[in-house]
Amino acid sequence: MTGQELLAKFRELGALKTGHFQLTSGLHSGQYMQCAAIFEYPKAASEIIKLLIPKLPQDIDTVIAPAIGGINLGYEVARALQCRFVFTEREQGKMALRRGFTLTAGEKVLVVEDVVTTGGSVREVIEIARCHGCLVQVVACLVDRSQGKVDFPAPFIPLMRMEIETFQPDQCPLCAANLPITKPGSRTVK
Repeated sequence: MTGQELLAKFRELGALKTGHFQLTSGLHSGQYMQCAAIFEYPKAASEIIKLLIPKLPQDIDTVIAPAIGGINLGYEVARALQCRFVFTEREQGKMALRRGFTLTAGEKVLVVEDVVTTGGSVREVIEIARCHGCLVQVVACLVDRSQGKVDFPAPFIPLMRMEIETFQPDQCPLCAANLPITKPGSRTVK
């Protein structure tokens, strides 16, 4: 599947949304990538994930992902790699292992996230893995929106890269056009 075909599939599944959005960063945009929509359709999600799997190391012990966005993807990647899966959650504003999840020194881990924009959540997950003595092999995602700005201490493998234009609120043409705004993110807007 080409990049254009993949993008068309994301649109078809409702993952690439158009409108007027206030992002978690506080910036505004006319597009929003909601990868959770892909997982409404397990067969389509499986086909998309199959495109990512061959790019990943196959000798991973554990896949780890940040909640909420990375949970479905992390589980499906772990299932395909036939390894363990755990996820982190925010506890008092900071990522943490909860629910009895543990990591062991020397484990080879793969960190996955659905969409990477600033890489903040991924960095927190990497730090948790490293604090437990794990070996972070790769960071993977479905969509890299960082425009090449993220720098992880492990190879970074996105399924696709996508530039989404953003605007400062006071310079937003969508605001100027009086289009209603939506706050779609999973975290509180800054």
